[in-house]
Amino acid sequence: MDVAFNVLIVKKIFDYFDARYRAEMLKSPVDRTGPVITISRLTGCDGREVAAELVAMLNLRYNTNRWRWVDKDIIYHAASELKTDTHRVETYYQGLGMTDISQMIMAFSGTYVTDSSVKKAIREVVLSIARDGYAVIIGRGGVAITRDIANALHVRLMAPIYWRVQNVMKKKGMITEKAEEYVIQTDETRNKLIVDFLDKKPVSIDHLFDVSINRSSFTIDQISSAILSLYESKLGTKPK
Repeated sequence: MDVAFNVLIVKKIFDYFDARYRAEMLKSPVDRTGPVITISRLTGCDGREVAAELVAMLNLRYNTNRWRWVDKDIIYHAASELKTDTHRVETYYQGLGMTDISQMIMAFSGTYVTDSSVKKAIREVVLSIARDGYAVIIGRGGVAITRDIANALHVRLMAPIYWRVQNVMKKKGMITEKAEEYVIQTDETRNKLIVDFLDKKPVSIDHLFDVSINRSSFTIDQISSAILSLYESKLGTKPK
């Protein structure tokens, strides 16, 4: 990817967080928005790696540079929108409450940001990205936030817990006990985040996904190829 294109991508990302641009995107008819692919994943399923490979495949197949994947950009720019630091947004994503001292400091400095404000900023940022289209959104409650967009494919990556624990141990250098604790806690946080963005609290979130893929059964390339085929099948899209 050349420097000029990188500049264009950076500009496009910042556009999402411009109030006028975002308002325009949020007013656009749902049936004319997208396409978007959301990838939700259980901990240790290599969501970022799959998204990066999928975007490369999509751009190659359609001879374009329009497709991109987003993840932590959402945190950084939601924080910018709220004029707060990224840690404040991270605490919401991690399901952590602010300490009394942190709340007191923010209140005295005039920078106190409520969870509802963080949630609203995240929702608007994710939805504007999804409606603009040609985006693969990893986690961040994306499947719940974009559920009304017809031009979308929602994928869930899963795998047996023992496989995911081993993968986390290898990638993060954790011992077994720490990896197990990390997997369980992160799974719970990600599930709660999805539920938080739904109007009604369901017994299960399984119905939100078009397909679930067992990461332990396939390579990253195989999964990315499968998602590309599913995207074309569901949306009726083929390269010219």
